[in-house]
Amino acid sequence: MKTYGLIGKKLSHSFSQTYFDEKFESLGIEAKYFLFEVGDVSEVKEIIRSHPELVGLNVTIPYKEDILSIVDEVDPVAQAVGSVNTLKIYRAGEEPLVHAFNTDVIGFEKTLSPLTEDRNSLSALVLGTGGAAKAVVYVLQKLRIPFRCVSRNPVENQLGYSDLTEELILEHGLIINTTPVGMYPQADVAPEIPYSFLTRDHILYDLIYNPAETIFLRKGREKGCVTMNGQRMLELQADASWEIWKD
Repeated sequence: MKTYGLIGKKLSHSFSQTYFDEKFESLGIEAKYFLFEVGDVSEVKEIIRSHPELVGLNVTIPYKEDILSIVDEVDPVAQAVGSVNTLKIYRAGEEPLVHAFNTDVIGFEKTLSPLTEDRNSLSALVLGTGGAAKAVVYVLQKLRIPFRCVSRNPVENQLGYSDLTEELILEHGLIINTTPVGMYPQADVAPEIPYSFLTRDHILYDLIYNPAETIFLRKGREKGCVTMNGQRMLELQADASWEIWKD
């Protein structure tokens, strides 16, 4: 039986296992999806070797960038993004070959475009600089939406959270949280931005899907902002992963 799985840390909250098991059942496919919690990305190679039926993996926090060190081939989009969320495993030879892809960009672009198509001169603030942020930045560049990245430890051309003035918030109508701040089970916190400066003209997008409404999104809703969580993006990237695996 073919098996698939998710690589990451603290996966008990993950949507992926239920989503794919239900997909396999609805399609009449005999397959299983497992959660693989690992302490270091180096463990992934051994998981692949010790599970000969394993043909596809998703990758989540905190390994979307580090996973590049153990793959054999990288899709051009994933190479350009600099992060990976999907692995396809080929087993034709003695050793498995691992090919890396990024389907986060598909899910994010398909969900962002309807929110921004009627907005002129829109600029974005991207909260975070990790693997998920890299996928977001790739899409913003593709859509020609100017952006600034915000980090707890800013480097050149990045902003710190203390830099977020009223002027900067008003200049950036799209604010995207790519960090895990506010994600279950630590759902009682939010990125430290000056929410008082938000207006009805802002769009707040949180890549987190659990809880469905983070404090970040709730504060935006209370200010009249358009808000979106990461659930639909997650579904779309999962579907795109399946399209890669089943070919």
